[in-house]
Amino acid sequence: MYKYFTAFIMMLSPLWAYAGITSIFKDENGKTNWQILANWTSGTLIILLSIVVVSLFVARRRAHKANRELDKIRRELEARVKERTATLDESNRLLTQSNTSLEEEVRRHVQTSERLKSSEAYIRDILTSMPMMLVGLDKEGRVTQWNKRVEEVSGIPADQALGRTLWEAYPTVTVSPEQIKDAIENQNTIHLKQSLRSVSHYDITIYPLKEQAEPGVVILVDDVTKQTAAENMLIHNDKMSFMGELASTMAHDINAPLQTILLDLKSFQRILAESSATYTNGQAEQARGLQTILEDMSEKGDQVSSIISNLLAFARSRKQEKQWVNAVDIMENAIRIANDVVASPTLAFSDIHIERHFGNDLPLVPCYVTELQQVFISLFRHCVQAIEARKQQDADYKPVIKLLLAECYDSLWVKIQHNGTGLTNEEQMYLFEPFFSQRSPEQDFDAGQRLSFSYYIITEQHQGHMAVTSDLRIGSTFHMQLPIE
Repeated sequence: MYKYFTAFIMMLSPLWAYAGITSIFKDENGKTNWQILANWTSGTLIILLSIVVVSLFVARRRAHKANRELDKIRRELEARVKERTATLDESNRLLTQSNTSLEEEVRRHVQTSERLKSSEAYIRDILTSMPMMLVGLDKEGRVTQWNKRVEEVSGIPADQALGRTLWEAYPTVTVSPEQIKDAIENQNTIHLKQSLRSVSHYDITIYPLKEQAEPGVVILVDDVTKQTAAENMLIHNDKMSFMGELASTMAHDINAPLQTILLDLKSFQRILAESSATYTNGQAEQARGLQTILEDMSEKGDQVSSIISNLLAFARSRKQEKQWVNAVDIMENAIRIANDVVASPTLAFSDIHIERHFGNDLPLVPCYVTELQQVFISLFRHCVQAIEARKQQDADYKPVIKLLLAECYDSLWVKIQHNGTGLTNEEQMYLFEPFFSQRSPEQDFDAGQRLSFSYYIITEQHQGHMAVTSDLRIGSTFHMQLPIE
């Protein structure tokens, strides 16, 4: 609009340049022509109005165009905003979903962690409270598990054992590295039995770990001392009952003809003595020789009668109550019986030097006399067998058996020691066991040398203890503890 108005003024400016503005509106006489002035003024106004109208029209078109462009821009902006909003909503939705999934995953992990902790605590409680000893080892033999029972038995806390090899942590263990290696390499379960001086008995099982990233084994040690003692007691009771019946039957069967023989011998001796006055010199000499033979036969018959009496007493002993007796008397009586009945093909018990170390004023001990005497006789027989084996190897060897009876606190201690051939570690392990069925007869320790009956009598019937210490070159010592009260 201003552009058109400026152009209109420029059109009038030449007129102004040649004449004044008033000269345009004067007539020839120099008077103002109002008609011309009015026409000019109205024309000018019309032109101005036209310019204004044109300008307004142009401005309106520009405004419409600008509005259309603004609407387009607004629509584009709104579309972009909607698109961005939709994208943002989708992002928020995905983020919310991710957060929800993450929270759920975290919750599951927390639950899993709690369950793992609970399972670990449960397993730890089981390992702690289980009555068996459990030791875990890796492939190098280092301890990974050491439960409470192992601590109690070994006296070694778990924190001192973990991370060390089993043989460093517990040097006295009988499981060897080779057995651990065999279980891991061959994936075999190994079962072992162990007896400590025949006092404690253990079943040892070595389990290889399977489907584990790190190979290893679990050693399970079960104390079966009470179970073994109960089984041995049942077996021994059966054997003792059978032996009692057998001894009683044999004693009665032998005693009847023996007494008849002894009676006939005494009658023959009496007749021989009564007829001695009528003998000639030669006959008298023969009669004296015959009398000596008859006396020897009578003495041996009395010994057999004494043995039969012991068998009968042994068969009846469990029906009797314990008696308070002097252990020295039982020992001396056992020595007398052993002198008569204990012998080997090349050695008699009476040929062995006996050293007695008996304490003074020993208290009386409650016991089953015949059974305790039988224990001493069985030990003397074992000593004779060991001494005979040693004597065959050394001609200058002098056999000796040392006997010791002493009071210690509330017990009577009995030791029987010989200097014959000692026992191997394996023989010591099975010496007091009644049987070992898993071994062949060629491999098994001679059943005749076992002392299971003696061990049973001392430990079960007298509530005492019995053990053996031995060296192959020095001999063996049998230790017995009998309670006084």
